[in-house]
Amino acid sequence: MEFIQLQPLSRAAGTVRLPGSKSISNRMLLLAALATGETEIRDLLDSDDTRVMLAALAKVGVNVTPVTPVTAIGQNAYRVTGCAGVFPGKDAALFMGNAGTAIRPLTAALALSGGHYCVSGVPRMHERPIGDLVDGLRQIGCDVRYTGNAGFPPLEIFPARVNLAEPIRVRGDVSSQFLTALLMALPLTGKTAVIEMTTELISKPYIEITLNLMARFGVTVEREGWRRFTIPAGPGYRSPGVVHVEGDASSASYFLAAGAIGGGPVRVEGVGRQSIQGDVKFANALETMGARISWGDNWIEASAPADGQLKAFDLDLNHIPDAAMTLAVAALFADGKCTLRNIASWRVKETDRIVAMATELRKLGATVEEGDDWIAVSMPPSKSAGAVSMPPSESAGAVSRAPTLQANVGIDTYDDHRVAMCFALAALGGVPVRINDPGCVAKTFPHYFDAFGAIAAPVIAIDGPSASGKGTVAQRVAAALGFHFLDSGALYRLTALAALRAGVAWDDEAAVAAVAAQLPAKFSGEQTFLDGDDVSAAIRTEEVGIGASKIAALPAVRSALLERQRAYRRFPGLVADGRDMGSVIFPAAEVKVFLTASAEARAERRYKQLIDKGMPDNMRPLLQDILQELRGRDARDAARSVAPLRRCDDADLVDTTELNIDEAVAAVMESVRPRLPFLN
Repeated sequence: MEFIQLQPLSRAAGTVRLPGSKSISNRMLLLAALATGETEIRDLLDSDDTRVMLAALAKVGVNVTPVTPVTAIGQNAYRVTGCAGVFPGKDAALFMGNAGTAIRPLTAALALSGGHYCVSGVPRMHERPIGDLVDGLRQIGCDVRYTGNAGFPPLEIFPARVNLAEPIRVRGDVSSQFLTALLMALPLTGKTAVIEMTTELISKPYIEITLNLMARFGVTVEREGWRRFTIPAGPGYRSPGVVHVEGDASSASYFLAAGAIGGGPVRVEGVGRQSIQGDVKFANALETMGARISWGDNWIEASAPADGQLKAFDLDLNHIPDAAMTLAVAALFADGKCTLRNIASWRVKETDRIVAMATELRKLGATVEEGDDWIAVSMPPSKSAGAVSMPPSESAGAVSRAPTLQANVGIDTYDDHRVAMCFALAALGGVPVRINDPGCVAKTFPHYFDAFGAIAAPVIAIDGPSASGKGTVAQRVAAALGFHFLDSGALYRLTALAALRAGVAWDDEAAVAAVAAQLPAKFSGEQTFLDGDDVSAAIRTEEVGIGASKIAALPAVRSALLERQRAYRRFPGLVADGRDMGSVIFPAAEVKVFLTASAEARAERRYKQLIDKGMPDNMRPLLQDILQELRGRDARDAARSVAPLRRCDDADLVDTTELNIDEAVAAVMESVRPRLPFLN
């Protein structure tokens, strides 16, 4: 897409399962390729950068194959047959895109592999420095030559005559990836090697990741502070067998910040107290701003400050340079000037991030100061001309909206995934924001905007008793707004039908839950599809209805469908019809409506539906049976232990007894407009 238009957002809450870490994914791929034995890598990040590494390893003769079925072991799993430190392919031209985590460590490994290789990338990669790494490799006899500008890719590599008699002296103040590359490659020599830093080392947590992963593959590096590293002589890397990639902590920053800005709670799953990634310390920076943070071993949760106002900060962010970009956008919501220090590495990333961030923040009305290695962000106290404001959120803990951001801003992304992702947060200021070239997020998080929509896209939850017309009204409202539509009752029917077709017994709780978790369902207008087949009629049969009632009582099935239902929440928004939509599935829904009508009116509507379907119109006595059944069902639904029929305290009551469908839709829209004013 050329751009994605984000409407004004007022609330963020929910749970996000993070994609795999880019830093860990590419390191694991290279270590597995260099090791002895076969390694299975599970939950590998599927992104442009990892595809670059996979393609490069295949070109130098490493056997890398996907593992199927992925649903049994985690998403995107690969089996890598290690080459014991010697790439089989001795002559290859490798295109590395703009993947710094791939080109730098792979260059060092190639330089010690005894072959002839040409390494290049996109034009921006040819502007990103690699000279410190090349200097370090040349010190030990590697033959690495520049074929363009000195100090930058592209490179040509020839076989080396390695001499490790002296320590390798390398700078660490431009990028920690140069040290990572040397650390990962030197075990290939089989000899003791020493690296000495000649400058202060930046981004130390990324070196911690490198050392941790090397140890998993059997090589333990001795470290003297952050100045001297000794790689012991030995047989090199050994496969640990099966390894898992933890969630990407840098990507977690966007969702944690969304919770701090948009009320929350927002929980990220895949990183936590036990994470080996330094970027989890982004949560500590949010705490400095007053956000409420909770931790688990494998999750972090963020909510807005208790008083609804983020605080200004002045922080050294050298340890979390990627996640620090998110703080620059969070600064728009702070109560004063925010200063981000010691971020010189921003200058040599996918773009000059200090320039890019300053430029785009100013578009939103911020006052921005910048230096060689710092940036300061503040919002003026008065409203800017042309700005749009949203009413304060009615949800407890939501951040105040003053000062007001500039509306209808187009954010340029500079082919930089992190610029695109962090500026999406600006829409939580209650203004429309256009993100240009949103496809650049494919570098690390191809489905980012779907994930962001899952916690921030507006939700309209519609509930009510049987035959109140909620399904038809919800469909009409969704169509009128251009929102997605979810019929939760149909999901249970679809699960029952899918289980029936798969030969799964409805009382086999675990098996039915597995079917529910992977249900290929889609709603389009009044049609319902299962794996591409129109099953609108099939799910309404008596047999499937009985099955739906049975499986709806199974806790594991309800749990599986909980996340399945939440997955329908995407931009531009969702209209969700069902019994527990506003109470359990989307408790923070921006709009909740309880649609009702007298039992007599509902019985009359059900009777007319039967007439329309071909029942003779002389069956008037049946009306009393329908009325009795509806009253009995209301009583049973209200007494259910799971998802009982009740109106949420914050739901608008719409009585449709005297209304036709068009009037009922109009009445619901009257509840929607004040809460989602951007729709007017």
